[in-house]
Amino acid sequence: MTENAVIFFDGVCNLCNGAVQFVIRRDKNDHFKFAALQSDFAKSTLSNFSLKVKQGDSFILLENGKIYEQSTAALRVAKKLEGLWPMLYAFIIVPPLIRNAIYKWIASNRYKWFGKQESCWVPTPALKSKFLG
Repeated sequence: MTENAVIFFDGVCNLCNGAVQFVIRRDKNDHFKFAALQSDFAKSTLSNFSLKVKQGDSFILLENGKIYEQSTAALRVAKKLEGLWPMLYAFIIVPPLIRNAIYKWIASNRYKWFGKQESCWVPTPALKSKFLG
């Protein structure tokens, strides 16, 4: 495993791929590694955890041996980014039922609004070390 936190994302989702690129640009301390949910690494790693949602339906963060899903994962990632993004972590006080309802609405429409790729995004050679599996 890795000591970095790992963000698991839908590798064919344009919104998800954009979010990964967004995080990479703002992760100046190299806190995160990434793995597509479709990868063997994700399948074997996440099989050790009980997930609240179907594996392909969520943005998942593995940090310090603990799994975070949906809006909680996104807020925990924002907390580690450069700039003003950590201020978004204040939304953690909003009950997860409300935060995740918004998250699920966006997630259920992500392919319709942002599109889908035929295969997982392939990182450039310079970014390859940030990706697992």
